[in-house]
Amino acid sequence: MKHAILFVVAAATGTAQTPDMQAIAQSLGVGCQYCHVAARGSGAPEPKKDIARQMIAMTGDLNTKIQEITGKPASEATRIQCVTCHRGVPIPKQLTEIILRTLNEGGAAAAVAQYRELRNQFYGRQSYDFGEETLLTVAQQVTQRKPDDAIALLKVNLEFYPKSSRGLSALAFAYTRKLDDASAITTLEKALELDPDNGVVKGQLEQLRSYQRRRLIRGVLLLF
Repeated sequence: MKHAILFVVAAATGTAQTPDMQAIAQSLGVGCQYCHVAARGSGAPEPKKDIARQMIAMTGDLNTKIQEITGKPASEATRIQCVTCHRGVPIPKQLTEIILRTLNEGGAAAAVAQYRELRNQFYGRQSYDFGEETLLTVAQQVTQRKPDDAIALLKVNLEFYPKSSRGLSALAFAYTRKLDDASAITTLEKALELDPDNGVVKGQLEQLRSYQRRRLIRGVLLLF
């Protein structure tokens, strides 16, 4: 049976009770190994167990305050539980925030690996938003300063949303930040095939083509 922690504080009464381990595990979407990472009796640190104890204490304090403020008995007062914030995931944050932090701290490869892992584990559970907006949002925040990272994320996004003209357009823009206009033009052409009436993509494509033509003309003139 899955479980995440060894005890829980009953907030309403202030007494210790045996927790429903399965309910706690489901709230975080984890098993024993999530907190119990050290060999039994080794004495090695297990920081997630310490975090779990802190979260339990915090939850207990919140429930006590709710009961004091509302004046309702424990049976009627709204209770804060693990699932209130976690909703079936161990990191109770927006997926964009999780991926962006990993990208900044560990680079594009780590962010891509984390996204794939989370998608494999949680897709379909309504825990994280795996729509195309997630990676598009992260990529747009880093395109100007880290175009290679943005390109890596946008390529992963296109694996799952291959017919997204928005994804292709964002990828093309990232290529331009690397001065790779040839790849940007090819990518915009694909976007236009998917969305032939998209005036924005048409404008971007024509602008790049015009720029390329001017460069070619200047190059020819320099030969004479």
